[in-house]
Amino acid sequence: MGKLLGTSQFGVIGAGSFGTVIANLLALNGQVILFSRNSQTVQEINEKHIHGGFTFHPNIKATSDPAFLCASCYLIFPIVPSNSFRAMMRTFSPHLRPYHIMIHGTKGFDTHGIPETQLGETSLDRSNVSTMSEVILQESSVLRVGCLSGPNLSSEIMEGQPTATVIASQFSEVIKIGQEVLNSAKFHVFGSEDRLGAELSGALKNTIAIGSGILGGLGMGKNIQAMLITRGLHEMVHIGKALGSDSRAFIGTAGIGDLIATAMSKKSRNYSFGMRLAAGETYTQIMQTMPELAEGTRTLKIVKQLAKTYKLHIPISDILYRVVFDDFSIHKAIDYLIRYPYDIDVDFL
Repeated sequence: MGKLLGTSQFGVIGAGSFGTVIANLLALNGQVILFSRNSQTVQEINEKHIHGGFTFHPNIKATSDPAFLCASCYLIFPIVPSNSFRAMMRTFSPHLRPYHIMIHGTKGFDTHGIPETQLGETSLDRSNVSTMSEVILQESSVLRVGCLSGPNLSSEIMEGQPTATVIASQFSEVIKIGQEVLNSAKFHVFGSEDRLGAELSGALKNTIAIGSGILGGLGMGKNIQAMLITRGLHEMVHIGKALGSDSRAFIGTAGIGDLIATAMSKKSRNYSFGMRLAAGETYTQIMQTMPELAEGTRTLKIVKQLAKTYKLHIPISDILYRVVFDDFSIHKAIDYLIRYPYDIDVDFL
């Protein structure tokens, strides 16, 4: 493997659950250098091949040295939370060169340094909301970028359950390389040229997953979850169009495929967040005890401001924001959405 790169050593930035999954998949086809800022994490992975409940392939070596990773690997997968992605890129940027290829696996938005505490109150438009691929291009000399999207529930992949994913890039060589190093008997990689659509799909579906988790936590049936998911997809498309995408990406694996998986599984962080809200916990209580960020909560704040700027009519996203951040009654929210006068089923094709 690795003939397209001329190397069989790959880099992964981020030792969270999905970073660990990708590192283990890559390790089936070569040597992997996994970056973590935490020296204890690095030591534990290198000495015990175990961390955070995950077992690491023997081909994985951990490091906390950005220069070492960049000097050792042409192909790098950055997979860190959206709220720290730009800072991570600024750390790695001095060591990156135009020959590097980066395929990120982060599903969220960057807001150009706007403090997290001000996200729900600060005006946003396309000029100050970036995808992770755009952050890579803004902060480094890397030219060939892609995103890894699609239904990627980490725990299922680690269990060896079959799934598919999407690598989206305008560069065919990025797609080919990603497919070469990640494809396996139980992990199939589709390609797409619509990088923006894949990134927007991956970010926006997390908000709908929170709503579906609330319904699941209340013991409601699949009928109402199906309604939420389909109407939620409708809103995702309209937000995506406002940000420069078209509707096609939302209908594929990276769109509705990822949405269904994330919005129907207790193994999804965003779905689990919604379930805990339904059980009576507050936003603050949940965030203090979740081991990893539920990206949908941050995306809700961003979507709220984008909807104001572009005058978008997105009732599900609006009411979810009020439930999560304004302590609006969950039962009143459900009643509002059930009674909402939707007149047209599909109007975006």
